[in-house]
Formats: sequence, C-alpha cells, structure tokens
Amino acid sequence: MSIGPGHERYLAPAAREALLRAEVVVGYKVYLDLVADLIRDKEQLSSGMRREIERCGAAIDHAVAGREVALVSSGDAGIYGMAGLVYDLCRQRGLRLAPREDSPGSGGAAVEPHEEGPADLTVEVIPGIPAFNAASSLVGAPLMHDFAAVSLSDHLTPWEVIAKRLAAAAEADFVLAIYNPRSKTRPHLLEEARRILSRHRSAETPVAIVRRAMRDGQWTHLTTLAGLPLEEVDMQSILIVGNSRTYVWDGRMVTPRGYLDKYGGGGE
Repeated sequence: MSIGPGHERYLAPAAREALLRAEVVVGYKVYLDLVADLIRDKEQLSSGMRREIERCGAAIDHAVAGREVALVSSGDAGIYGMAGLVYDLCRQRGLRLAPREDSPGSGGAAVEPHEEGPADLTVEVIPGIPAFNAASSLVGAPLMHDFAAVSLSDHLTPWEVIAKRLAAAAEADFVLAIYNPRSKTRPHLLEEARRILSRHRSAETPVAIVRRAMRDGQWTHLTTLAGLPLEEVDMQSILIVGNSRTYVWDGRMVTPRGYLDKYGGGGE
C-alpha cells in the first residue's frame, strides 16, 4: 500500500519517523509524491520505473557518506520492495553493516565473515502495510487461512517459473494474493493465470479486485474466477483469489479458519 495525501494515518509510525528524520529521501517518483507533505524540506532523489538499482545505489552512497537516508518503497519494503536489493548491493560492494540493535554481534544468526573494522553503514528495514493486507481489509477477511502471494510480472522472473508457482499454490488450496496482475505490454498473462487456476478451482471461486487500496481512486469489486473482468484489472490492482472454502456474504469475502468446525457455534 502506498500512502497518499490525507491518508497518512495508514503510514506505520516508524516509517513516518524515518521520513521526518532523514536528510535525503530516495524513491520512485510516484511514491515520493504520495508522501510529499512529509518530505518537502528534504533533499529528494527520484527516478522512474526500472531504475531500481540506480536508486538503491544512490541511497547507499549517501548513507556511506554519513547522511541519514530514507529509501521509500510502496507497501512493505521487504515484500516486492527495495530491501532485498539494498542488501544485494551492499554484499556485492563488500560493505560492512552495523550489528542489529537487538543483538550485538551476530545475534545467533548465520552471517558471512568479513574483515573486522568499523561498519560502513547501518541498514534498518522498517515494516509497512503490505498491499495484500490493505486489500484484504477493504473486502472482508479473505486471508484468514493459509495464503500465498505471487507476482505475475515476468520482468525479473521467467513466466515458466511463475506458472509453476501458481499451479502449485492452486493445487494446495492456498488463497492467492496476486500482485502486478495485468500490464499494458503483457495483458495476456492474467488470462493465462486464470486458465492455470481454473484447473484446480471452481468457476464460482470468489475473487476480489482492489485497485489503489487506501489511496485516491480506490475501487473494489467482488466477482468470481469465471466472471473476472480482465479489462478492469491493471498494475495498480491486487487480486485475491479464494480457496475452496472462501465465501461471499453480505458484500464481504471471507475465508473461514475453521473455528466453527472445531468448536461449533450457535445461537438461540
């Protein structure tokens, strides 16, 4: 989930503090515009799509130089965001990271050895609100049981791998949160994904489309796997595909956890 003007209440407090504390704010221009009110007095470094390595490299350069840097991702930086790329680049450059505050030294974690000496920089991944959380909250409680997240973008992952993961998750009866469902350059991939899911799911399986969750222009729609209006889905949408037990009731999409099956329930 990205945060737009008037919706700052959805921004995690630690993320807000990091933005206010930063000297330099780096990010995709669209995302920086969404937090513009919080970073007006900051040095801003922005760029367009597919410049992720450049942005993360610039953020690292400023941090190594001793500046306080905030690198902005939408949703949660550790879920399809920039956190992993930052670690990739730090490792590639041979940089030394400061120990985590909660555990001086290795904290019992398996770490690669490096030369002793002062840290080059401190990296803190601040958790945010993932898009599947934001979308789920708007349509009911569809993620109450086991679920999987899959991106349909084949820019970095071959389609053959994506298709295999879709099929495995569908066969295992996971609820599915689908990111990047339909791009302008590859609109056919969503139809192909539906064909894969339909081998394991009923045509009446509930599906939620949530576009621009908790931002201006927010739109939600409950439909079925067979009735999915492909043309209404874009890259600012997330799809939630139910499992075999997901139902729609009173305009809400719900996946039961199994409490009533085990403990019963009743009324008068």
